[in-house]
Amino acid sequence: MLEIGAIYRHYKNHHDYQIIAVGKHSETLEDLVIYKALYESDDFPMGQIWCRPLKMWQEKIDGKPRFEKISK
Repeated sequence: MLEIGAIYRHYKNHHDYQIIAVGKHSETLEDLVIYKALYESDDFPMGQIWCRPLKMWQEKIDGKPRFEKISK
């Protein structure tokens, strides 16, 4: 279960993200994770907001979670 406000780390890029909310896609009603980047890059500012389907967020890649909770 996702925890709003918790920080998760992406398995591939090792960047950290904070969960803001879980929302619904307006057309498909698919659950979407709304999250904030806790890093800055040349392409995106600190705090860039992203959304990703909950199903994809919870996927396992090579047996490891795509996003792993690292703190509350």
